[in-house]
Amino acid sequence: MLPQIFSRWFNDKGWQLRDYQLKMLKHAPNHAATLLIAPTGAGKTLSGFLPSLVSLFNSPRQGLHTLYISPLKALTQDIHRNLEVPVADMNLPVTIETRTGDTPSYKRQRQRKKPPNILLTTPESLMLLLSYADAPEIFGHLQTIIIDEVHSLVANKRGDFTTLALSRLHALSPNANRIGLSATVAQPEALAAWLGKTGEPASIIKVDAPVAPAVTMLKSEARMPFGGFMARYAIPEVYAAVEKSRTTLVFVNTRAQAELVFQMLWEENRAALPIALYHGSLSKEQRRRTESFMSAGKLRAVVCTSALELGIDWGDVDLVIQIGAPKGVSRLLQRIGRANHRLDEPSQALLVPANRFEALECQAAMDAIAQGLLDGEAPIAGAMDILPQFIVNCACSAPAMPDEIYAQVLDAPPYQGISRQEFDKLWQFTVDGGYALRAYERYRRLVKNEEGAFYPASKRIIQRHRQNIGTIVEAGRLKVKRIRRGNQGKIIGEVEEHFAQQLVQGDTFFFAGEVLKFEAIRDMQLHARPSKGGEPKIPSYAGGQMPLSTFLAEGVRHILDTPENWDSLPAQVLEWLTLQSAFSRLPDKKHVLIEQFPYRKMNYTLYYTFEGRKANQTLGMLLTRRMEKLHLKPLSFSVTDYGLSICSVEKISVTQLDELFQPDILGDELENWMLHAPMLKRSFRQVAVVSGLAEQNYHSTHKTMKQVTFSTDLIYDTLREYDPDHILLAVTRADAERELLDLKRLADMLIRFANNTVLIDLPKVSPMAIPIVLDVRSEQIKGAGAHALMEQADLYAEAESLMDDVRAILAGNVAS
Repeated sequence: MLPQIFSRWFNDKGWQLRDYQLKMLKHAPNHAATLLIAPTGAGKTLSGFLPSLVSLFNSPRQGLHTLYISPLKALTQDIHRNLEVPVADMNLPVTIETRTGDTPSYKRQRQRKKPPNILLTTPESLMLLLSYADAPEIFGHLQTIIIDEVHSLVANKRGDFTTLALSRLHALSPNANRIGLSATVAQPEALAAWLGKTGEPASIIKVDAPVAPAVTMLKSEARMPFGGFMARYAIPEVYAAVEKSRTTLVFVNTRAQAELVFQMLWEENRAALPIALYHGSLSKEQRRRTESFMSAGKLRAVVCTSALELGIDWGDVDLVIQIGAPKGVSRLLQRIGRANHRLDEPSQALLVPANRFEALECQAAMDAIAQGLLDGEAPIAGAMDILPQFIVNCACSAPAMPDEIYAQVLDAPPYQGISRQEFDKLWQFTVDGGYALRAYERYRRLVKNEEGAFYPASKRIIQRHRQNIGTIVEAGRLKVKRIRRGNQGKIIGEVEEHFAQQLVQGDTFFFAGEVLKFEAIRDMQLHARPSKGGEPKIPSYAGGQMPLSTFLAEGVRHILDTPENWDSLPAQVLEWLTLQSAFSRLPDKKHVLIEQFPYRKMNYTLYYTFEGRKANQTLGMLLTRRMEKLHLKPLSFSVTDYGLSICSVEKISVTQLDELFQPDILGDELENWMLHAPMLKRSFRQVAVVSGLAEQNYHSTHKTMKQVTFSTDLIYDTLREYDPDHILLAVTRADAERELLDLKRLADMLIRFANNTVLIDLPKVSPMAIPIVLDVRSEQIKGAGAHALMEQADLYAEAESLMDDVRAILAGNVAS
């Protein structure tokens, strides 16, 4: 089964072939699909590639044999580097190359003419390859498709996009077997169905971890804030942990947070330890430099975002620090898996909550890990706006028949429920834009030949399509050029337009780990020089917030419901919960606690939902609309992952609450709000770009988000007036409900807790209400960095004052 040269190589490394690796070799000739679920350090990647390496050793050949699909460009580079070792050690007749958005054009052209044996790519680069006329020649003899970190591609548009690419590959090479690799999977059967071919789920090979990770929560002597996201209070202890370790990955949840935490660590860095910064808005050169330094063992710590949580393996990492709430158990384990790549030794992780609610979230995650429980989103119906893009992609390669493409769409698991009627509407939209738009030549993308097959109407259509492939609609971005002498300098990354537009000459801001002074915007570039003065601002990025998983929310509810298990919580959190219990009551698993109290001469109502920001944002919109009908005069609301605070002139009675917190709020209020809110236009903009109705890139020009929005708003208004049944309006509505509103989660909560609410009137703000009412957070800091920190300090002082009020009331035995 295993050639002798491979056995010798394993022996030389001190390894032995494991049972699951042998199973992978046996499954390979079956032309089926296999899902390998194995913990980090189990040799998962090598297991996925081993059948291909053995096959290419036994039967050397020219052309593409194995296609590897990764959700991250950086991961393709890492896998390439790791694969070269066995190939070089055994002198195997195997060629390996990467193809991503960073690959030079000359290399891409050569790869099409002479593909390597193993090609490492991303979903977007794969779909681009599939759009060429020579796609059948490139992929026609494909033997194996490896999809890495499969769990990250389920239940999102990028995953839907990937399944369509896999379906197209199946049409070109039906005998190619699929291999899925993942370390953290909550629902293996659902993932196996997603990966499977022609309706048959993938076989599952599961490797259990022999040891659980060692996860602890930082219990700082410093005062833990009630809100905020930076964990500034804990930076000295975080730095001390970095000092004690060989190499540490410090994970944060947003790019803005990465810049801030990096600066705070450098301020603390008395020993001048080599600490780097890594996130997706830094330039390719900056990221590659950090990757190479890590591989060479030259760094003691890297402050990073989710850009490093998938798959990249550095053996010297012995500690992972998570600053801020984990938001999900599986996500946290994925990050912890970056440390200690030895299967029989526990990975070390330190959780650093930024505030007291996050301490509960960290504890809930630790409890789940101790019990071996995972969370994860189940697969859902595929996003419809991707289908027009897929139709054009197929037609760019060769004239396409509707029946043929519909069959390929049905072959993709997320789209197995799409009706022929829905598909035909999307097909017609792809051809000419539909009833209201077909008069405009701009929207005629496909024409029919004599055989009834459809092909692109012009070369311009093909160019536009290829330059805009993908599902990620980026906010407008400007390259950041770091100037040294004159106007000479180099590109070090990107910031979003809305941030750049706030800058005036002389402003300073944090970027790429240093302070830069803004000079000007020239040719879609932001020019800035290194600086030491000013009050630096922090670039903010859209879409950086991660949702609190339903599973973890239930874990927090469970902790609050079981005071007997509070001993493991930090002392400050324990005191906070004890005061809450004495002053009001604690949320539990069977009810939604609703508190009402006067604050700043207004009435505040606090709903403890634990349903995440998106669901709470939607609930806030709907409740305030119904409150207006009840003449309660709502003024504003604020949300966190844990609750919703509404400020109003009038108090809410128990009778009025029964009218407010009901599932029927998702009826008329939702419909009226969606029709008149700008949110649908925002959703339509996303749908229009993904479906090809509007584009961001053409030739060397890049439309600003303002230009795209102006165009899509006009189209939206036209369709609403002249073609209200247009398929794209229905797609927009479904997209908004899924991506922006989290309606399913909100509906489940309202149904579950309708008539199961507890309303409590209080004389003052309760301890648990403090972080939600004050909304002490700065995911997007809009003012100067130092000024923003001072504002937060003021809010923390007010929070402590409110807690003193609670203590005084309890000490004076004043009724609550």
